[in-house]
Amino acid sequence: MARIQYITQIDIDFGAIAGLAAECGRCGMAKPLLVTDPGVRAAGVLDKALAALGTLPHAVFDQTPSNPTELAVRTAADLYRAQGCDGLVAVGGGSSIDLAKGVAILATHPGELKAYATIEGGSLLITDQVAPLIAVPTTAGTGSEVARGAIVIVDDGRKLGFHSWHLVPKAAILDPELTLGLPPALTAATGLDAIAHCLETFMAPAVNPPADGIALDGLARGWAHIERATRDGQDREARWQMMSASMQGAMAFQKGLGCVHSLSHSLGGVNPRLHHGTLNAMFLPAVILFNASADSIQREHRLQRMAHAIGLMGCDSRGTELADAVRTLNARLGLPGGLAAMGVTQDLFERVIDGAMADHCHKTNPRIATRDDYRAMLQTSM
Repeated sequence: MARIQYITQIDIDFGAIAGLAAECGRCGMAKPLLVTDPGVRAAGVLDKALAALGTLPHAVFDQTPSNPTELAVRTAADLYRAQGCDGLVAVGGGSSIDLAKGVAILATHPGELKAYATIEGGSLLITDQVAPLIAVPTTAGTGSEVARGAIVIVDDGRKLGFHSWHLVPKAAILDPELTLGLPPALTAATGLDAIAHCLETFMAPAVNPPADGIALDGLARGWAHIERATRDGQDREARWQMMSASMQGAMAFQKGLGCVHSLSHSLGGVNPRLHHGTLNAMFLPAVILFNASADSIQREHRLQRMAHAIGLMGCDSRGTELADAVRTLNARLGLPGGLAAMGVTQDLFERVIDGAMADHCHKTNPRIATRDDYRAMLQTSM
């Protein structure tokens, strides 16, 4: 078993779920609330977590929606309090982990959840009183198990970010065994989410050499193994590598993301049925081309370094080859050919741009986008 302590404690290995009860004890949980979704329960993955808990008392909330909402957070927080829980175990993809982070806030802090959103100035209101959380990811994509943030659709329809170091899970249990049954389409979409994190955080202008190194390594792992994992879900080596790439992408994006995520957060709020990872895959080529002329990208040869990580022999200063490589990978994985194939229409553009301009990722892009820039990126991504 490999144990990593960078941001938080991470156990990664096949069978790592067996240590869940011990981690609950280490984190001071006598009765955790398990947060999951109907699909994870139906697939039998929740049963593995429950078996690992043994005789430890617990409660279960299994109604996490595909994009977590403030309503679902409230419902789970009510259950947390009613059952006398003292901690949280999230078992699922990024939605379950993000919803659990929302519960960690709402169960221990007064008022409405949206008051704690980053763009509302709420980050400083999140204290060390948050409920402790252990994250057990069942997909390889969001990396929320090692991240300080969560994304939740609040009651007024906005898809907002909540960020605090207090929200970082106390432990992340990465067991690739839990991802072996993931369907090919979801493997591809979540895998592109991880790759997008590595690419976009490497383009972000903040100075953080360790994060840059982690992003490039995660990119290389994800790019080399995503097709294997998608083609053969039982490929244990590919599943391990994708879980690592996902974790590394989130380790790295502590330095910031950019326009890919400001657009996908906004469009995902306008239409919650759209998958976040798939949206990232659609926006990546346009954002690479937009970012190519940024001073930090050119000065530090970031296009060429990303190209090298994915095995491209060359990459021009405009980023054309890199953007084309992402489009080609999307096609090989069977992802949609663009936003139009996902049912997105141009009449949504202005609402999406409104949200992107206000998103917390907007200002950490290497070039600050205007409304016209966002409109052009949307059009290119159609």
